[in-house]
Amino acid sequence: MKRILSILTVVVLTVMLSAPSAYAGNDNRRGTAGATELLINPWARSSSWGGINTSCARGIDAFFSNIAGLSFVEKTEFAYTNTILYGGRSGLVSGASVNAFGLAIRLGEAGVLGAYVMAMGCGDLPVTTVDSPDPGSNGTFSPTMMNLNVAFSYSFTTSIHGGANIKVITESTDNVSASGVAIDAGIQYQTGENDELKFGISLKNIGPALSFGGTGMAFTTTNESGNQMTVQFRESEMELPTCLNIGLSYDFLFEKWNQRLTAAANFTSNAFLRDDFGLGFEYSLLDRFQARAAFVYQRDLFTEERTTAKTGIHAGASVNFPFGKDGDKNISLDYSYRTNTNLKGSHAIGATFKF
Repeated sequence: MKRILSILTVVVLTVMLSAPSAYAGNDNRRGTAGATELLINPWARSSSWGGINTSCARGIDAFFSNIAGLSFVEKTEFAYTNTILYGGRSGLVSGASVNAFGLAIRLGEAGVLGAYVMAMGCGDLPVTTVDSPDPGSNGTFSPTMMNLNVAFSYSFTTSIHGGANIKVITESTDNVSASGVAIDAGIQYQTGENDELKFGISLKNIGPALSFGGTGMAFTTTNESGNQMTVQFRESEMELPTCLNIGLSYDFLFEKWNQRLTAAANFTSNAFLRDDFGLGFEYSLLDRFQARAAFVYQRDLFTEERTTAKTGIHAGASVNFPFGKDGDKNISLDYSYRTNTNLKGSHAIGATFKF
């Protein structure tokens, strides 16, 4: 059995490491992917340290960082997070927000089944046309982006955990829409006397290209002969924002007040963006309070050649409230903040229920 698990692990890791070479782009392809909302972390706990917890993600937060971490759900877990992007209605992007709902249930001793929905809205945007380019005179439209995720995670041994996630992607306005399917996969390995050392790898957003369609892709015009004709725009396919995450973390444990300091590092290879390098820390006290901070670096981050609105700083905290007869149930309140250049920061507030 152990030999089979070892072979399976090697095969999965080989596939995950080789897959990005088939999807990776060059500088000429930067920013050309579709469905880039898949790269927005909707969870307060993991976004508070930049999503670099590929190796130590636990519970529903693992949906974004590394789906293998879903296998650490003990019984049933439910989470909700609301994220106000770039200052929300008071910022430069009016009303941009993300809502995420997640549910995970343990099946037997080793398996966990989970699902979550992420919905992103951009508020009311003005309609402009060639004949009427002034905003406000043609009404507004509200684009929405949503993805539905269903995942299964499994503990092969006490040290090796793996998982896969299937997501259905939809983007739409009043007269244009697109849909697609993608797959995430991940593995986590932990070792040490108290499982202090952790390693994780995840491959995200692997799937076929998607394209927009609908009545908004056509317009009516009059030719030189005075005849009206309908012209249909040719649909252009967009590849998904595939990325590979490799992470490592170590727990420094202190007996007094049950303290823990986790140091984590992560590398993200993006097929359509510049690669990210992240370093962060999480401090835990009595399993009641956690504080996190991280910095995620991207090439040219401090120059005019930068290609991201994020400035790399992430921070946040969680407060846990055990309840129940034996304290086996828990409510966690989570908060995170992400800085952005020329835009207001992004705030996320969420709650996680374990019962």
